[in-house]
Amino acid sequence: MSLAHGIRTLGVLGAGQMGTGIALVSALRAKVPVLIHDRSPEQVKKGLSLVDKLLAKDVSKGRLTSDDAKDARDRIAVVDDLKGLRDVDMVVEAVSESLPLKQKIFASFAAELKPEAILATNTSSISITKIAAAAIPEGLSTASKEGQTIAGRVVGLHFFNPVPVMKLVELISALQTSEDTLNRSRAFAIACGKQVTTSKDVPGFVSNALLMPFINEAIMHLEKGIATREDIDTTLKLGMNHPMGPLQLADFIGLDTCLAIQKTLYEGTGDSKYRPSVLLERMVDAQWYGRKNGKGFYDYDN
Repeated sequence: MSLAHGIRTLGVLGAGQMGTGIALVSALRAKVPVLIHDRSPEQVKKGLSLVDKLLAKDVSKGRLTSDDAKDARDRIAVVDDLKGLRDVDMVVEAVSESLPLKQKIFASFAAELKPEAILATNTSSISITKIAAAAIPEGLSTASKEGQTIAGRVVGLHFFNPVPVMKLVELISALQTSEDTLNRSRAFAIACGKQVTTSKDVPGFVSNALLMPFINEAIMHLEKGIATREDIDTTLKLGMNHPMGPLQLADFIGLDTCLAIQKTLYEGTGDSKYRPSVLLERMVDAQWYGRKNGKGFYDYDN
């Protein structure tokens, strides 16, 4: 295995679909030991169950040997608190899309983790520069050498869902991110079997700045009664060769996540094309989040 990235142990904060997916590809493809932390024991149990299920599926289909699956699973362990991640070489945060939450987490990372660890966020829309600034301890000048060094360790490493299947990682540099952090993060993503594209630190980066208006327009077509949900999705699947219709995709991403991203885009740019549809807002108000909890534009048997 290549250690050009210098990551001998990875930490993952968040044991949801994204966090466990990142843990799996890191353990299986990059062959790096992974420590996962989530404040919910139930979520950890659910996440590890998903890892076991995915590995078993790969073995049953002949894509993976039993020994390789066992080795990958043995590389993944759980820690009870943030202090358990203190010696990792890189940590990837994979929690919900909330700037205040991420700012609090990265301040804790900077305080608890070893000073050379890379601090990566899997955010799909939030400013990496704002997150990096939050890592600098209060009272320390952002312009000081120490302040710049701390913020320079922060990077955006945007994996896509489902992580074991999707082949892309979007690499985003904060204004403060060091060249070494960028190069090592890129090398690590490649070691995980991903192709890497780069984006400037703008709201939504490349991926969601393009995707979310498309999804939102589909929702507004449904809201206005222009077409049924089935006809909207079928038109895009059969007419444009999309693997999944926009409403199905929104359900898969999570309607709460779509709304959070669209709000970030709208607030960050002031551009009306990013203003969330009323229907999306009301569905999230109703706690209809899509596939993750069984009801969105479609119903799911979870």
